[in-house]
Amino acid sequence: MIKRTGSAKWSGGIQSGSGSTSTQSGALSEQPFGFNTRFEDAPGTNPEELIAAAHASCFTMALSMVLTDQTGKEAEALETKATVSMDKEGDGFAVKSIHLALTGSVPGIDAEAFQKAAETAKENCPISKLLQGGAEITLEAQFNG
Repeated sequence: MIKRTGSAKWSGGIQSGSGSTSTQSGALSEQPFGFNTRFEDAPGTNPEELIAAAHASCFTMALSMVLTDQTGKEAEALETKATVSMDKEGDGFAVKSIHLALTGSVPGIDAEAFQKAAETAKENCPISKLLQGGAEITLEAQFNG
């Protein structure tokens, strides 16, 4: 089983506090996030854009594989923008949708084959499966005072 890690640190209240996030690979290292980066436009990151980047990356790689498997062709260029939409729900917020906007060039196939491959990739990339509720989420909590 392949395992990858990400981590987050936080200090303070929801509006006045701040945090940072890092990834195992070091691609993100102590990247700042907070209320102002999530709900305003301050510099830094936020969980929704990280999910969007993860989904766009996963989907695009999956599409490359599906194209090769289904058509025997390799993509000249694939570009995906994932937009995560979050809205108020009850006393909090919820991610309501993710839209994948894909542009691609694959010599030797037609638009129908491209669309079919894209739909297959959308349904089968691991992050799509996770976001559709296809993974068990567990928690271990240790209280230190």
